[in-house]
This record gives sequence, structure tokens and C-alpha cells, in this order.
Amino acid sequence: MIQTHGCEVLPVIGNPDAYAEGCRYLDRDLNRSFRPDLLQQVGAEQIPSSKLDREVQRAFDLVSRYGIGGIDACGVVIDLHSTTSSMGNSLVVYGRRPADLALAALVQGRLGLPIYLHEADQAQQGFLVESWPCGLVIEVGPVPQMVRHHKILTQTRLALEAVLEACSDALAGRARYPRQLVVHRHLGSLDLPRSQSGSPDAFLHPLRQGSDWQPLRDGDPLFLKADGSCIAYEGADGLVPLFINEAAYAEKSIALSLTLRECWPLSLEWTEAFQAQLSAG
Repeated sequence: MIQTHGCEVLPVIGNPDAYAEGCRYLDRDLNRSFRPDLLQQVGAEQIPSSKLDREVQRAFDLVSRYGIGGIDACGVVIDLHSTTSSMGNSLVVYGRRPADLALAALVQGRLGLPIYLHEADQAQQGFLVESWPCGLVIEVGPVPQMVRHHKILTQTRLALEAVLEACSDALAGRARYPRQLVVHRHLGSLDLPRSQSGSPDAFLHPLRQGSDWQPLRDGDPLFLKADGSCIAYEGADGLVPLFINEAAYAEKSIALSLTLRECWPLSLEWTEAFQAQLSAG
């Protein structure tokens, strides 16, 4: 089903226990459980097993087996995600690691996928991809959680095959990079307006629902209160909202994230780092 383009691929279900239960996670978000301090505590047995979150243990097990020095060590990790937000077929890159940016540039050059660059957010740390030398997230939506949808599966497959083709071409020295990388750089997140009791006091305005990747202007409707009054966006023109009304982010008090679209010229440092990583295996 998947065209691997000659790459050795090890498919792994990230959180099999939660998947079996039909939920996102059991104790905590797995994709926030790869913080170095948590992994070090597990390795040093500083956390009693009775108090250890199952996702933290799973993160440790994944890194121990598939990370650097593991019995099935992988140089590149591709994290497949679905979202309830209207993100379409997109990529998520964490930080500015050169090899990640080179890989993202190749995929964007092939498919034109938009890229969300997440960085400098102390409230959101411990992502899976950061525990490997190179990698990115393929994020596809909208689709309800635990629903298999043909369009979403097809989009995911196309993006995954583009990643594998990019790796194969780069390793063989035939990669054709675009001149620039277009990213939407994370600036921060907004929560729903809340009452003094902490409960939501409004919801996303209908004009915002499903409008991921569409720039905002100062004064645009943002939230709608129960009495029908509108709360407008107040800020710089041109910021782009992403992960609007993502179901999994409600518990994190995130109604949407704001980003800034930027065009970065391709750097030789990126391509050399990616080539070196692939050559190292």
C-alpha cells in the first residue's frame, strides 16, 4: 500500500494501549511525554512504577528501542497525526534543526504542503520528534477522533510517500530542493474567553470555524458569546490561525494558535545536515 522508495520503514503504533481503549491517551498526552527530564527520571528509576504515567513509560520504551543506540535505531522519525481542525494536509516542524528544515523543504517542494513551525512555547514541550536526530509530523484533518476516513488516509499516504521519496533522493544525491521554505511560525495561543469561575464564556465564531490558514485582520469576529454578542480579534493584521477548535487542545486551554507566515531562503547548512544524517543511518 505504501511506496517506500527503497527506504527501510519500521511502522509503530505510538500509544497502543490508548488505541485499544479508543481514547487519545491513558494518563497524559504521549506527544508531550518526551521531555528529557522525564525520560532521564525513568531511566534512573527515580519515579516509582506505581506513580509512573503510562505514556512516559511508553515514551522511554520508544526512545530506548528506536532512538540513538537502540536495537532498532532510526535516523528519521515521521509522526502521523490526525486533527479535528481544518488543517488539510500539512506538516509540523519543531524548532529549527537544519535536517528537519531540509526534509520539510523537499516535501513542500513536491506537494506544496503548508508548514507549521512550532517553537519558543514553554507551555508545550516534550514532543516525540525532538527525541530523534531528524523528523517531522504529518498532520491531516479535519476528521473526528477514532474515525477512519478515506480522504484523510489518502492524504496521509501521499505525504508519507513524499517524505520517503525525499529521503531516498537525498541519500542518492538526486534531491532537487526548492529555493525557499515557507513556514507559519508559532507566536502563541489563545484560549476561549472565560468567566470568573473558569468556565468558557464564549465559543469560536462561526466565521473562524474551519478557517485555518486564513489570515486575520484587526476587528475580525473571533468569539461569540451566548447572548449573541461578538468578541473581535484585536491584533496585527496578517497573523494566521491554526488548530482552530482542536478537540485535543481544549484541555490545554488552547482555542487556536497564532502564526506568522515567513519565507526562508534554502540554506546549504540544512541540506548538508540532512545528507549527513541519512548517510549516518
